[in-house]
Amino acid sequence: MKFSLDIKRSEQLANICGSLDKNLENIANNLNVTISNKGADFNIKGNNAAEAVSVLQDLLLISEKKTIDFSDIDLSIKSLNSPNGDAPSITIKTSRKHIHIRSGNQQKYVNAILENDAVFAVGPAGTGKTYLAVARAVEALENSNVKRIVLVRPAVEAGEKLGFLPGDLSEKVDPYLRPIYDALYEFIGFERVNKLIEKHVIEVAPLAFMRGRTLNESYIILDEAQNTTIPQMKMFLTRMGFGSKMVITGDITQIDLPNPSQSGLTDAIKILKNIDHISFCNFDAHDVVRHQLVKKIVSAYDKAK
Repeated sequence: MKFSLDIKRSEQLANICGSLDKNLENIANNLNVTISNKGADFNIKGNNAAEAVSVLQDLLLISEKKTIDFSDIDLSIKSLNSPNGDAPSITIKTSRKHIHIRSGNQQKYVNAILENDAVFAVGPAGTGKTYLAVARAVEALENSNVKRIVLVRPAVEAGEKLGFLPGDLSEKVDPYLRPIYDALYEFIGFERVNKLIEKHVIEVAPLAFMRGRTLNESYIILDEAQNTTIPQMKMFLTRMGFGSKMVITGDITQIDLPNPSQSGLTDAIKILKNIDHISFCNFDAHDVVRHQLVKKIVSAYDKAK
């Protein structure tokens, strides 16, 4: 199949093809086709040639707004077979980055965050649970819909305890919160994040620091919620004040508590499932937006259960 892309600038073509044509190679490998091009004129061979054309046309639109990465290609390919495939992508806009969302479950998730006071996002690593929650939080802060962002994690990882780690409290806690910091830096920038933390507009804290507080006009995210105990989860959920939103994310297959049956996340899912203004969003291996091998690993573990 031969076709041409309506390229407006040479930089667009380079953006679509990727460095050393890595983007074209990615599309070809995923759709089992061969792709060759001379400038904006493409020749695609294989049973899925029409799908490859659709992906390239999708990337043409994305190339007008941002630098294309593998996640854009991945979501575009997924949308081919998704019930929402013909639906326009949802865009989360922050000062440094616009995130275009095509995955059906991710669209439901980011919409649920807008429409509900509390949202539980449950699923494997790499599905965008924390990343998209932080993006929505930054968007809300920049639009003055909330006055601050509070990002929380339980300090329980792989059986370790804070008391056995070297350093002061900050040095002990920071490694557990690093994924949240990384997302903030991507959306706001390193210097601005640090300034907002100094001003207490952004607070990143371990779960234990939430006890006894009421958080008004805040965007509150609890990450790795599978590692909360039942009392901790109840304590956290009752911190919500007026004008606030909560997003609780976790993976119930990765519980590091001594007694996994006491996970606050699994308990909350059972207890709160019929309460209005609380939404539950579930992700699986098909929603993973990471290296292709990560999806295969998640699927392999799911099948081995």
